[in-house]
This record gives sequence, structure tokens and C-alpha cells, in this order.
Amino acid sequence: MKVGDHIPEVLGTDHQGREHRASDYPGQKLIIYFYPKDNTPGCTAEACSLSDGYGALRKAGYALLGVSKDSVASHVKFADKYSLPFPLIADTDTTLQQQFGVWREKKMAGRTYIGTVRTTFVIDEQGVVTHIIEKVNTKDAAHQLLDLL
Repeated sequence: MKVGDHIPEVLGTDHQGREHRASDYPGQKLIIYFYPKDNTPGCTAEACSLSDGYGALRKAGYALLGVSKDSVASHVKFADKYSLPFPLIADTDTTLQQQFGVWREKKMAGRTYIGTVRTTFVIDEQGVVTHIIEKVNTKDAAHQLLDLL
């Protein structure tokens, strides 16, 4: 997925069992952030930053969705533990991550593996990607987005 591309129609099912589609957001701007794993330090910092800035993002006209490979049950615990006010999509088969191009080779501690590359996509009212943040500041993700918008 690159700037100018339309997002796919089917976005997935969130931690409350609700299916999300691009058509659920007509005329609304959307932020979709992909993260590797619930309850890890970087992912928790990012989710909490976005939670803290959620009101400002909503005021700016954006809906927000988080996406990882974690299960619905994991997302429920994560969202409850940190009182996250936005949906978390359980992309357990990585379909959405593959469509967005964030499920790819990574390197850490000298090993190479396939996983989620932390990335945030900003989408306009027509479902078109307008910005992609690949260098996410996990501790200040909301301000990073607000400064961009």
C-alpha cells in the first residue's frame, strides 16, 4: 500500500466482535495503525499515547483502528487493561497486514523473521491513503500524528 492507494473494503473483526469495512466510514477520515504485539513495551506505549490523544484525533475528524496478529481474546485483555477507547482488529491470518504491505521480513537480535512492521496509515474521506508513517514514535504517536495532520 502506498500514498494514493484505496484501502481494501474488508478491514477485519475487532475485539468486540464487530466487523469493520471501509464503507463503515463514509465521508470520514481514518487512521489505521499496525503494531506487532499486545502488551509489549513499544506497543503499549503507542496504544497509550493514541488513547491519550484520542479526543484530539476525533476532534480533528479521524476514526482510529489498531491492528495486530493477536487474537480477539488478547485484544480484549489489552484494551481492558489500558482502557483503550478505539477498536483493535484481530488480523490473526495477516490478510490485512499483507494487503497493507506491513507483514514482511524483519531483523532483530541477529535473526531474520517475518512479522508486523509497525506502520501508521492516514486515510482520507474517500478511502485513499494520504500519509504513511514508518518511523513511529511509540511514546508520542498521537502528537506525531497531530503534527502531521
